[in-house]
Amino acid sequence: MTKTKMKNQLPFPIFDCKNATATLKTRRLKSNEETKSFMAIAAAIFLSLPPQIRRSPASIAAPFRSTSSLHFDSFRSNFSSLKNPNLRVSASSMSIGTPEKISTTSFLDRRESGFLHFVKYHGLGNDFILVDNRDSTEPRITPEQAVKLCDRNFGIGADGVIFAMPGVNGTDYTMRIFNSDGSEPEMCGNGVRCFARFIAELENLHGKQSFTVHTGAGLIVPEIQEDGKVKVDMGEPILKASDVPTKLPANKDQAAVKADINVDGVTWNVTCVSMGNPHCVTFGNRQSQNLTVDELNLAAIGPKFEHHEMFPARTNTEFVEVFSHEHLKMRVWERGAGATLACGTGACAVVVAAVLEGRAGRSCTVDLAGGPLDIEWKEEDNHVYMTGPAEVVFYGSVAV
Repeated sequence: MTKTKMKNQLPFPIFDCKNATATLKTRRLKSNEETKSFMAIAAAIFLSLPPQIRRSPASIAAPFRSTSSLHFDSFRSNFSSLKNPNLRVSASSMSIGTPEKISTTSFLDRRESGFLHFVKYHGLGNDFILVDNRDSTEPRITPEQAVKLCDRNFGIGADGVIFAMPGVNGTDYTMRIFNSDGSEPEMCGNGVRCFARFIAELENLHGKQSFTVHTGAGLIVPEIQEDGKVKVDMGEPILKASDVPTKLPANKDQAAVKADINVDGVTWNVTCVSMGNPHCVTFGNRQSQNLTVDELNLAAIGPKFEHHEMFPARTNTEFVEVFSHEHLKMRVWERGAGATLACGTGACAVVVAAVLEGRAGRSCTVDLAGGPLDIEWKEEDNHVYMTGPAEVVFYGSVAV
């Protein structure tokens, strides 16, 4: 009798690990008839999906507001109807479908040994794996594991892993992040908006909500608005050059504003700002005083800024185009993550730099590759406020 081995091989693309991950454990099927039954059920589920999903497995990662739901629990029950005592399929209860229809509480409360349950969020395309870590002050995975999970070909795919941890020093929660390269930044603007929405989901909070978050950059206060967007009090910008940190000499009240820096033979004018993490903001160089940011070869120039000797802790770099006094456009090379679709702290730093250089007012819309953010640097309290979206992509489980 021919035995067919079915191990982690399902005949349809919904299980693409870049978008959703489940571990299936089976015993050997005893006959070709059992194999055919398995294939028939899988094919029926696959064919029930909309045509656009069947054509493009990558589209599973998009918001699911117009797609059908596929629940692994019902998938598993279908297999039980085969009445094969030697076939056992156990999935980590991952649901792919409209997020509003998924029982997130039961899903995220699971603590199976060897599995990491997560929710993937994005803020304007800057995407993160969110992990419920409220029961421990130590991250549930290592930086090396985070690198693997963030890999867009062999893992889930993300710009970083964010852990929701117990608060310290009187704060409600603590947020820690591992970048896609395993490094740990002090803070992340888009990440903290995703963090806020994640906490609201974990705690079953509705309507307008705010809480205090301890980060490596200090106290951050996100507030979920009635429209679902998140407004974040990002605190005061740090302008003292040595505290950014940068070795560029201060030239304006201890700050490095429109300072010259030589990068690969080109002299750029930069303003250095810290939003708890270091930023180097440039609006142009001696050859091009007004940038057209879409023409930049970001992959070539970005790493040279990030690792420049003038930035002892490395730096995030924002290249900015000015449309008007209230409208800016930026592209970003993030420290530890490379070119990303959005950077919240970067957008804040851009508005601060634009004000310091006299290029823009204190309230601006900043266009990023993933969409716009509203940034305001208030004169009365010197705090920077960022408002933008944070959205669920999918829920999943992965063996670690």
